Amino acid sequence: MTTAIGTKKMTLVQAVTDGLRTMMKEHDDVIVLGEDVGKNGGVFRATDGLYDEFGEARVIDTPLAESGIIGTSIGLAINGFRPVAEIQFFGFIYPAFNQIMTHATRIRSRTLGAFTVPMVIRAPYGAGVRAPEIHSDSVEALFTQMPGIKVVVPSNPYDAKGLLIASIEDPDPVLFLEPMRHYRSSKMDVPEGKYTVEIGKGARRKEGEDVTVIAYGAMMDVAVKAAEKAEKQGISVDLIDLRTLYPLDKDLIAESVQKTGRVVIVHEAPSTGGLGDTIISLINDTSFLYMRAPIERVTGFDTPVPMFSLENDYLPNEKRVFDAIQKVIRF
Repeated sequence: MTTAIGTKKMTLVQAVTDGLRTMMKEHDDVIVLGEDVGKNGGVFRATDGLYDEFGEARVIDTPLAESGIIGTSIGLAINGFRPVAEIQFFGFIYPAFNQIMTHATRIRSRTLGAFTVPMVIRAPYGAGVRAPEIHSDSVEALFTQMPGIKVVVPSNPYDAKGLLIASIEDPDPVLFLEPMRHYRSSKMDVPEGKYTVEIGKGARRKEGEDVTVIAYGAMMDVAVKAAEKAEKQGISVDLIDLRTLYPLDKDLIAESVQKTGRVVIVHEAPSTGGLGDTIISLINDTSFLYMRAPIERVTGFDTPVPMFSLENDYLPNEKRVFDAIQKVIRF
């Protein structure tokens, strides 16, 4: 759906702000709340200007209490509001885990559909900005184990705005993860006004025949560079941007894998228990007899995200992804 007219060059964080503003103008029941989201406009300025435009009753500075932020949002959501709660960094979400797991995701089933929880939890995630400990976590797979909540990760400004609007309109809770190291890394044309990107649908960023590369969020830039390097050596890459981690676009994944027979999965979360495990299971269920090589994963390591001097060694990079592409091709 779109009512957009014209386009404007935006960074990813500007697209997030514009998506919030668009929905707050259209719906009086959309409320933004979180630590420093009001007068300061958020630690990354994702809510910059909204406090002055919509006032303190709709852009609410909260205490440093993630459990309280999410608990309050759940109460607002089941009473007719559409709260958008910001968790300042994804690594700060752990105190709110109980509220999300035991209440936000279950109220629809608990009340046999009498109540829903139309709320969005926004959180910047991932490494690469030299942040302190707990600020760079990528634990999205924890939330894909929660039936009842959708998990969305845009990789570019266009998708960020369209997916955010779709998330706010969704009748159920959505965890909306923003790759903070790409907040201001580039600009692209983003439609002005309202449009949506469908939740649960991935995107094919490159059409190829030899190998499927699957990534999302901040890792898309790494995957694109590795794919371009591979293509210079005559390797045709089918590049898939998941966009939604739960529910996955199973049809797009299966279609691509059955075409190429070779797969590389890229995410910066630790390998064990990461989303790559779920994708491998999906491929096994749908496409095992099409496989021409074992699946390769390029991920973070099974450690906490290290401090500054080792951060780049922790993150997947172009070389590691390119090497994995070569490995499945040569098998």
